[in-house]
Amino acid sequence: METKANYVAVGAFVLALVLGLVIALLWLTGAEYAQEYAYYQTFFSDSVSGLGQGTSVRYNGIEVGRVAKLNFDADDPKRVQVLMQIDPRLKIHSDSVASIASQGLTGGSYVEIDGGSKAAPVLEPKVWGEYPTIKSKPSTLQQLAQSAPLLVAKLNQIADKLGDLLNDKNRKAIADVLFNLRTTTGVLSSRSKDIDTTLHNFSLASDKLNTDLSALHGTLGNADQALGSIKTAASGIGRLANNADASISSAQVGQLSTDIRNLVNNLSRLSKQLQGQPTQLLFGDRREGYTPK
Repeated sequence: METKANYVAVGAFVLALVLGLVIALLWLTGAEYAQEYAYYQTFFSDSVSGLGQGTSVRYNGIEVGRVAKLNFDADDPKRVQVLMQIDPRLKIHSDSVASIASQGLTGGSYVEIDGGSKAAPVLEPKVWGEYPTIKSKPSTLQQLAQSAPLLVAKLNQIADKLGDLLNDKNRKAIADVLFNLRTTTGVLSSRSKDIDTTLHNFSLASDKLNTDLSALHGTLGNADQALGSIKTAASGIGRLANNADASISSAQVGQLSTDIRNLVNNLSRLSKQLQGQPTQLLFGDRREGYTPK
């Protein structure tokens, strides 16, 4: 019984030691794991084909982590939860956006995170509870797939319009236009010498016109000079007329003065005669002279 008790004690001690070692390893691994990565999640409503555990996660084109797990969203089965392990030193802002990108046409897919603005708050990773969520957007291929029906519809409309434009009537009209154009080109080709001659004559006429314009400019300059001379002569004539008017006025004033003096003299003589012999002035001289018998 004593031997069995020793075996039980030894077994219990070894079991406790192994259990403690496992717990220590798990704790060390968890601590290292928690320090090595920060966890974030994002949700995609479209297909996540090409993504899987270990898929690369990039931030502005630089690899910063891996995809840890893919799950269906419990609230919306159409959405897929992507849990990501990201370098804890990286600061991811709240306006950052995640999308599924592809390495070329035949390359694998990865999660691309576009950096947000500096002013936006930073998403803080949590040790327990819900992981911080990064917003998502459809990939370029998904956007093309979504817009493909509209693009096809527009292409069909364009094709219908082109079909209407290129009906038999319009094709005949286009053929007639091309025929007329070819005929016109032939006529121009046959009359190329005449066209060259016309262009040469036009060039000569342009040169002559330039010469005539130069001569006209000279004539206009001479006309300006002549107008200046005429203005000068007119000014001289005006001054001469003014002088003549002044001279005429002086002569008239002198003659008037002479007439006034003569009038005054005559009035003086008349006054003297009235004083000396008033009757003689009124009745004349009635004295008879000697008449021989």
